[in-house]
Amino acid sequence: MFAPQGPTLRELAVQALSSVERGYDLLAPKFDRTPFRTPDAVLGPVSRALRELGPFDSGLDLCCGTGAGMGVLRQVCRERVTGVDISAGMLAAGRARAGVATGPRVEWVRADARALPFGPVFDLAVSFGAFGHFLPRERPELFAQVHSVLRPGGRFVFPIAAPARPGSPGYWMLLAFDAVMRVRNALWHPSFVMYYRTFRLADVRAELTRTGFDVELQALPELGRRPDGSPRCRLVVATRAR
Repeated sequence: MFAPQGPTLRELAVQALSSVERGYDLLAPKFDRTPFRTPDAVLGPVSRALRELGPFDSGLDLCCGTGAGMGVLRQVCRERVTGVDISAGMLAAGRARAGVATGPRVEWVRADARALPFGPVFDLAVSFGAFGHFLPRERPELFAQVHSVLRPGGRFVFPIAAPARPGSPGYWMLLAFDAVMRVRNALWHPSFVMYYRTFRLADVRAELTRTGFDVELQALPELGRRPDGSPRCRLVVATRAR
């Protein structure tokens, strides 16, 4: 799962016993060599879907990490692309890897996604693989923050994978991971919030609607279908209605 240049088992253990912010600061130099980075196989289909929805003037990558999603935004935004993350280490790694490039103006901002330091200046917000870092009770405020930084008609877009089939190896693996994290957080402080099974589509869709978004779902056919014919991954397209 990890490239030879990726983090060692000891480094991962130290990260797991740290806070979310400190853990990602430590992991940042090697993050792109781990399976935690959103793979290009996901980024490509999302880019294609956003090109069909756009173009956009300004985009926000929420919890941008080292900037995998920033590359997507640079393809579909004409003027400004902003990445926000709580980890200074991840931002520094992303800024260094991005270098100087042509295209929209690129900004890297250290901030908590639950307290975004912007007004309604974005046409598009995206996020990739970060929602497990927020407890269910925190999601309404998180979605309200995204709503507040979008212009009327702005889109909040993110992929969401279909849940693992009960009894499958993937199901048991995610169940075990979440159980280990709950035990770790009960016994060790500071907590490291990272759960895979708390971001359920039905709950998320209802919360987005209550926040003031009109929500649509789009299949990402490049990522395949399950045996029952349903998509393995959907794109949530939440439009600020007011």
